[in-house]
Amino acid sequence: MRLIASSVLLSLSLIPSLAAAGSADGCLDLYFIDVEGGAATLIVTPEGESVLIDSGYPDNHGRDLDRIIYVAKDLAGLKRIDHAVVSHWHLDHYGNHAALAAKFRIGTFWDRGIPEELSEDPGYPERIASYRAASQNASKALHVGDTLPLKSTQTPLTVRVLTSGREVVTDEGEVNAFAVRHEAQPDDPSDNSASLSLLYSFGRFRFLTCGDLTWNTEAKLVTPRNPVGHVDLFMVTHHGLPVSNNPAMVLAIDPVVAIMCNGPKKGGAEQTMKTLREVKSLKNWFQLHRNVELDEVLQAPAEFIANTEQTADCKGEWILAKVAPDGSSYTVQIGPKGTKHQYETRSR
Repeated sequence: MRLIASSVLLSLSLIPSLAAAGSADGCLDLYFIDVEGGAATLIVTPEGESVLIDSGYPDNHGRDLDRIIYVAKDLAGLKRIDHAVVSHWHLDHYGNHAALAAKFRIGTFWDRGIPEELSEDPGYPERIASYRAASQNASKALHVGDTLPLKSTQTPLTVRVLTSGREVVTDEGEVNAFAVRHEAQPDDPSDNSASLSLLYSFGRFRFLTCGDLTWNTEAKLVTPRNPVGHVDLFMVTHHGLPVSNNPAMVLAIDPVVAIMCNGPKKGGAEQTMKTLREVKSLKNWFQLHRNVELDEVLQAPAEFIANTEQTADCKGEWILAKVAPDGSSYTVQIGPKGTKHQYETRSR
């Protein structure tokens, strides 16, 4: 009995150290949650405010929903999601917003605006009805140039919208030396090309996430001028699929670290891996999954891949990027026991 009691006490004693991921340590935390090739990124600010970008697939016995709640509640110590963002209207990105609102509470819903119909998804009317009900028809549309209203500590924190509904920030930044790498592709009429792109700035630290933005819209954003500049951390666009990750953009933003939210058979394409290898400043890239259909030598080294199994056996390991309170450095680790890889924020 004493051994059991000691084990329970030891387990309980570990919870605060995990829950201290938010405001308690003054860091900015970015959790990349494994939703098997969808997307769900939880950001917790030094003020303890939370932003969830996308929410993975619905159904699957609540798999993705449970993983999100586990990270939010048990790891980040949250009692609700303050801001829930939908990057675009595909099932693997807003599939659990309604269910999450029922189980864990959501403060404000943000999106790019709700289209009346989505021809590529026959189930859209039913799904968007659930979203409207969960948000009480009060979701707020984000437009190019808008910022999310987040509290800021001594280290300034801003979140700026760079793309929305195929509109992009224009006439800002230096001329893009990699603009010549853009080779126009057929127009993409899907909602992917209308994705929200968000640029997080925390002191000198900068993080870019573009949802499933596709090739031509990426080029539209960064040519002839690059309003993004260089970033420290880049969430590889569209799960690493080759219809996105235009070299004209990826090379121009020149990330130091990249994180790919791919699945075992979705994303993580060879072409995207080759583009990442061209990035001058890139020190490491992380993958949420090993691409089981691609030669391992073409992927990130094993220590930078969170999950190696097929979906049926996957434990859903997450990746955490933790930015120092002054924004001067950050670590990236896989799961609670993973090595903390240390990086210095680049000078501006």
